[in-house]
Parts: sequence; structure tokens; C-alpha cells
Amino acid sequence: MRIKLYLLGAAVALIAAACGGSSADTADAAETTGDTTTSSPTTTVSEVSPEPAIGTLPQGASALDDRNAPEFPPPLIDPEEIISGGPPPYGIPPIDDPSFLDVVDGLERFDAAEAVVALEINGDARAYPAQIMIWHEIVNDTVGGVPVSVTYCPLCNSAVTYRREVKGVETTFGTSGSLFASALVMYDRATESLWTHFDGKAVVGLLAGEQLEAIPSPLMAWGDFAEAYPTGRVLNPEATGYSRSYGRNPYVGYDDEQSEPFLFTGITDPRAASKLRVVGVELDGSAAAFSLDVVSGGQAKATNAMVGNDDIAIFWKPGQASALDREGIGDGRDVGSVTVFIPAVDGADLTFTAVGDEFIDDQTGSTWNLAGEAVAGELAGAQLEQIPHLDTFWFAWATYRPGTELVEPAG
Repeated sequence: MRIKLYLLGAAVALIAAACGGSSADTADAAETTGDTTTSSPTTTVSEVSPEPAIGTLPQGASALDDRNAPEFPPPLIDPEEIISGGPPPYGIPPIDDPSFLDVVDGLERFDAAEAVVALEINGDARAYPAQIMIWHEIVNDTVGGVPVSVTYCPLCNSAVTYRREVKGVETTFGTSGSLFASALVMYDRATESLWTHFDGKAVVGLLAGEQLEAIPSPLMAWGDFAEAYPTGRVLNPEATGYSRSYGRNPYVGYDDEQSEPFLFTGITDPRAASKLRVVGVELDGSAAAFSLDVVSGGQAKATNAMVGNDDIAIFWKPGQASALDREGIGDGRDVGSVTVFIPAVDGADLTFTAVGDEFIDDQTGSTWNLAGEAVAGELAGAQLEQIPHLDTFWFAWATYRPGTELVEPAG
């Protein structure tokens, strides 16, 4: 109850801040996203083409104003299940003109344990710190020549990046101020259709049924990002165009496995606690959620697993602080960082073992880092294909992927 009251107060504060202008300091954010059961297409970093297609988008009513306009295609979800999260549309402002620091200049600016959204496209590596994302939820950017929207939903603890093109038309995304299944509902600025953050699907409005292309962007400890991408860049908290309490968590205590999600109106899957931390993976129509307890442990852990008929490798390292635990973003409990890969190089299958804090493939003895790059040994310089996954809460994954396999510790 304390958490819910805290978040309700946060929502009211956000409304006041939104009315006060972009430079006002807000209190807390209380917004999140949607729910569907259709698979998101996934793309490896190396396959992302910078060349946009050409198309047109329909014009008509805005789903922000009217979710039942007669010209809309059939909605994918009941519009009545999209409820206010507190802030009005535009109340949580996305960042549309991001400014970055070189990694070397950000080393002293951020705590090594702070969570960042790690994105690399066509050799362009960027980190989006949770201390910023928790207040803005969306960054519209262009990375490696590819237009993207980097999104983060605090209420379901998930980061997802999408190519911000629909029918070949580039657009940007904003936060709607509404929630579906206690998760961020976005809107595109071209048609103002409503989209669920969790799977990048337009659910209400002129574009209902359209699907965004997902690009891998795991949550990673800042120290691990800096080590893996020393020539990368990090979003500058002093050049966002807004005044916010960056570094402070407005959701203190929200990362409590025994608590319930904020404004969740559905039925939670009883197989696990609502806020059990899971690693959600979907491949070729099959979905699995791996309990964090299964894939973590020691100085590092490599998990060789399957989702449906596909082999995957999950790497975990300690060192990432939960952004939703204590007041200081970098002070939360250690939940570690997770990355997920197709375990093969040039058609040769690999399996992995963690030795100390390193990942070693069993076939050649090469050493790999958390970003899936071989840094020593016979395969030095090789790169594993990264799979989009979600570090999220069980209630969110089970809502979007009903019937998903749940992998928990034996016994």
C-alpha cells in the first residue's frame, strides 16, 4: 500500500510539473505499457539497414483524443483497458534531441553499477542511463544511421528499442500518459495511434495492427558497457533540455518480489510471484521466461538453454544495481546484467561455461565478454548474434506471452 500511495502521489506531481513547463523539476513518473500475444520480429545488429523504405501513413482521428473513432481499424485490445497512469499525454516528455558524452568523459559521471540501456548498431554504441530513462521513458535517436526509439518502462522494468519507421515512414514516439496491464502505452507522432511498449504493436488507432522492428538493447551495468565499448557514447544528463532529479529513483521499493504491480487490472499468472525477475526470450513463435535465480550466480554464469527448437546462450555477470530498489539509482541491490545470444559462429555451434568472471566456449577455449565478443583465443574478434530479450517482471512477460514456459530452479 505504501508503494501504491507513493506512486499515486508521483503521478499527481507529474501532472503539475507538465503544466509548469519543460524546465520544471518533477517528482515521480507513473506510466507504463501494453499487452499482446503476437511475436515481435527481431533483427540482429549487423542486419539493420540504414536505408529507409518509402510509404505513406493514413490521416484521421487521434487515438489520444478518441479511442473509438469509426475510421479506426479494429483494435487489438479493448480500449477500455487502457487506463490513465496519472500524467496527461505529453506529461512525461521524451528526449528528441539527445546529446552524448564519450565513454571516457562519463566514467566519473556515473556509478559503475548504474543500469544503462546498451545499444549498438553498425558499430555505433550508445548507453542510455536508467537515471535518465526513468524520468523520460523514450529517447528518439539515430544510431548507426538507423532511426530508433529507445524505450524504458519502470513499472515493468523493461527496456526495448524499436526502429521508428512505420510503413517505410520515419516518425517519433511519445508517452501517452496511459497504461495497459501496468505498462507504458506509447503513441506515434505521425498518426497518434497507441502502441504497447512491451512488444511494439499498434493496438488502437489508425495504425492498429502494425508492428515495429525490435533491435537488441539489454540493460547493462555502466561499468560493463564502458569496458565492452570504450569508444562508445553515453547520454548526457546535463543536456536533456529538462530539469529532473537524475540519479534519484522515484519508485523506491518497487522492486519487491512480494508486492503487486501498480494499476494492474488483469489476472496475474499464479505460477510465480508477480514481480519475480525474469529473462524473457521469444524465438520463432516460442517463448520462455528464465527466473533470474536460474541464470545467475557466482562471479559470472553461462546458461546453455533452448527456446522451442532454438539453442540460446545466456550470459550473466554481477554488478548491475536495480534502478527500482533504493532512492539512489546506483545503490540498489545487485541484480547483475544479462545478455542473450545465438550460440554459433560461422555455422559452428558453441556451448559456454563461466570461469571466474569470464565466459569460455567449450569448443575452442576462446574468451568472450558480456557483449558477446570473443576477446581472446582462437575466435578472437568474432561476434555472437545478439537476441532481443527482456529483463522484466513475471507479471508483464506472462501477460504479453500467455502460456509461456517458466524456467525456475529445480526443487
